[in-house]
Amino acid sequence: MSLSYLKSGTDIRGTALGENCDLNDAVIQKIAVGFLSVIAEKTNTKPADMRIFIGRDSRLSGERIFNALCAVFTKYGVSVTDCGLCSTPAMFMTTVTEGCTAAVQITASHHPSDKNGLKFFTREGGFEGSDISAVLSAAEQDCPFPEVQGSVEKCDYITKYAADLCEKIRQGVNAENYDRPLAGFHIVVDAGNGVGGFYAEKVLSVLGADVSGSEFLDPDGSFPNHIPNPENADAMGFICRSVLRNRADFGVIFDTDVDRAACVDADGKEINRNRLVALASAIALENEKGGTVVTDSVTSDGLAEFINNHLGGVHHRFRRGYKNVINEAIRLNEAGINCPLAIETSGHAALRENYFLDDGAYLITKIIILLAKLRKDGKSLSSVIASLAEAKEEKELRFKILQSDFRPVGERVIAELEAWASSLPFATPANDNREGFRVSFDKDHGDGWLLLRLSVHDPILPLNIESNTEGGCKQIAELLYEFLKQFEDIDIQPLKGYIE
Repeated sequence: MSLSYLKSGTDIRGTALGENCDLNDAVIQKIAVGFLSVIAEKTNTKPADMRIFIGRDSRLSGERIFNALCAVFTKYGVSVTDCGLCSTPAMFMTTVTEGCTAAVQITASHHPSDKNGLKFFTREGGFEGSDISAVLSAAEQDCPFPEVQGSVEKCDYITKYAADLCEKIRQGVNAENYDRPLAGFHIVVDAGNGVGGFYAEKVLSVLGADVSGSEFLDPDGSFPNHIPNPENADAMGFICRSVLRNRADFGVIFDTDVDRAACVDADGKEINRNRLVALASAIALENEKGGTVVTDSVTSDGLAEFINNHLGGVHHRFRRGYKNVINEAIRLNEAGINCPLAIETSGHAALRENYFLDDGAYLITKIIILLAKLRKDGKSLSSVIASLAEAKEEKELRFKILQSDFRPVGERVIAELEAWASSLPFATPANDNREGFRVSFDKDHGDGWLLLRLSVHDPILPLNIESNTEGGCKQIAELLYEFLKQFEDIDIQPLKGYIE
């Protein structure tokens, strides 16, 4: 059976625990061979000359997967460095600071505890989808390398990575007490029992912050308290309540492997999604006036106005998918367009100054520097984004496409939606449709917008609606329902249920 079904965008992902385990040791060992083949071709390096660093998040299957990878790598002469529990961004940084040939992170991000997966890095960045396909294809071939005994050593890399973040904050704040610039701050961290607990212990505490009241810092791959996902409402509820209960100045929440984060101000109000994009944009454009910020396609009209008019930047909506957003920012810079930030509403934020690496801890580090500077002037983080116009309502629905050859169906629906909406006198198509079709409606017809797009990999049409008026989302949904009910190849029951 082909292993291509394990491809998930730019990752490999599958079930790693239980009866339906498809990331068993035999499969992992095949993938390890495929990875060596791709790295050998990319770097023109034999396995016996490779140094590969491996890290993992807190998942229960992580150590088993590490052992399976390590057995193959050392069989063919690789020098393996075991970084133990580590964040995904830290594993990329090993290719920068340690000069290793490649790095592997064992993680399934925010997915359930029985899932796991693999992310791969070289100095050029994370693997693209085409690289993952190449790994899985090579995994099904015989190993082309001779057996040569390799080696394994351990490295506490997360401590070194944290020390670099500490120095970043020291330099950025430049306080009188240079070594402890966060003395007097009370900051709570929610790591969701992933690997983000290091930020409280090895960064904030070291810099003088009071981190009492922080929760779920101990790694536990069963995730007993809440889903480690800043997009999850329950998870955000935990950190918001923690800030208020502890009367903290600031709250931080990470996903499992710390490539995403969100935060909470002293009033217990979350800075997430459009608010997080706005704050990150303010930081990125502070010394880059006129710079471009690339976001995914579902960001709000208020955010566009904030970036374009309040910050003096250029808002560039692109496609969903953090790698799509990052690659577009890189492309713009290569074309001579000043673009310091790529950020998705999910919380993946990548700054040009940090190798366009989506790093939740780095983003929080930049925000904490701003927080400390604002305190000197008697200001708060919320003051930075006070002029951001926020929608009254938002809704997301997903429609299944009922045909196995789903892409032509989805493309036809979107094309006909564009023709239909363009004929309506109260509708205005977006001038930056780079994914699906986005259209705005006037104040008498929902006072907002919708975006219908086709999922990259799945037979799904995701719908996002946003309105500036209470009841506006439902009004827009009713308009859309009258259009979509003609299509028998898509299941619009979720839309009907929402309206009713």
